[in-house]
Amino acid sequence: MGQPNISDLIEAYIKAILEEQEQIEIRRSEIADRFSCVPSQINYVINTRFTVAQGYNVESKRGGGGYIRIEKVVLNQYGDVLSELDEWIGNTLSYQDSVAILQQLYNYDIISEREANLILTVLAPETFHHKTSEDKTRATMMRLLLERLRYEEKG
Repeated sequence: MGQPNISDLIEAYIKAILEEQEQIEIRRSEIADRFSCVPSQINYVINTRFTVAQGYNVESKRGGGGYIRIEKVVLNQYGDVLSELDEWIGNTLSYQDSVAILQQLYNYDIISEREANLILTVLAPETFHHKTSEDKTRATMMRLLLERLRYEEKG
């Protein structure tokens, strides 16, 4: 089996810290030095592996005293999380991001495994005929699903 790549190592390092602390503040340059990589590698890991869809809230401040604050989203109020996911989606949604969102909904018992699999079937690339409208249609479908879940949570 091959060696894990640098992105995997950085992700594992950050997640290990997050298991012990609810929220962490890191500096790009310090993490980059630790892993002998460029700070943009840290940005890549944060932007692709610590998204709202994957259950993380990230706040970033650039500059001399800059930091990246990462916290695991705590789902005690589903309505707030569903709203945050809804805002994150925007007008388009890739299949990969929709899978990540469904995984989070499943992980926090908002939907069952069966429901997740049914939704994945509907959102699959094969469902769509024209690539240009595929991501927009998927975003609309996911936002409607989240709205329905938010409504059921209130009721």
